[in-house]
Amino acid sequence: MAMSESSLNLSAARLGVIGGSGLYAMEGLSDVRKIKVKTPYGKPSDSLMIGRINDLEVVFLARHGRHHSFTPTEVPYRANLWALRSLGVRWVLSISAVGSLQEHIRPLDMVVPDQLIDRTHQRPITMFGDGLVAHVGFGDPFCPVLSRLLADVGESLMPEGRQLHRGGTYLCMEGPAFSTRAESELYRSWGCAVIGMTNHTEARLARECELAYSTLAMATDYDCWHLEHASVTVEMVIDNLKANAALAQQIVRVAAERIAVQRPPSSAHHALRHALMTPKAKVPAATRRRLDLLTAPYWGALEG
Repeated sequence: MAMSESSLNLSAARLGVIGGSGLYAMEGLSDVRKIKVKTPYGKPSDSLMIGRINDLEVVFLARHGRHHSFTPTEVPYRANLWALRSLGVRWVLSISAVGSLQEHIRPLDMVVPDQLIDRTHQRPITMFGDGLVAHVGFGDPFCPVLSRLLADVGESLMPEGRQLHRGGTYLCMEGPAFSTRAESELYRSWGCAVIGMTNHTEARLARECELAYSTLAMATDYDCWHLEHASVTVEMVIDNLKANAALAQQIVRVAAERIAVQRPPSSAHHALRHALMTPKAKVPAATRRRLDLLTAPYWGALEG
């Protein structure tokens, strides 16, 4: 029997925060403890840090590892999202460095995107398979409720001379090299707002894990299309990431305080309700065990 919307209890749910380039730890947490999680998809990027902001438990994970050991392609996205869901996370705030593809989105501005285009080609992009097929809706890849909350907080905290932009398309490229100028101009012609290397993969898997997901994208550069600005370099990115890190931490802390009060429900929390296509009796037992975390609310836990 499918779980009803009213039966989802978010009172004890946790917030997940995934830190991207330049954000390898979460400040402002109390009662912090570090845990390691085993998953059916291997090890997550790093140990997970669990702490508290007021009445909300927060789980922090460094996407690339605390020493930035994983390329965007190598990040163990499935293990990361499975680990967060296994710890009771139901909302995820992703902090990500991006390049700007539009003149009005200046370096040190921030964006809360509402759409994604995927240009990756070397990554597993589903939790399912091996005898179990699921087709989740992904027309709106970011949770609009969580994104609105994040944008409201960010807008209220942006210092003079910097801006938070609501909406826009995040172009997800494979990396780890930056774009060619021709690629950058192509993505601009598509109307994309920013370019990064991680969020489509993460957002799609988060949807399959029934996690409400939103991104705070920190613009570090103009990619390489802007002829009046220097092409993106690692040095440039790091300098601007450092400038953005303190503000991003503050935005996440205040957003967490609001989530603690509102505990907002999301349509993402029921993404699998009509998505499981394979009859449960036909799913191999090993696959059922691997995915019981996600399917048990609909099919019941697998016995034995």
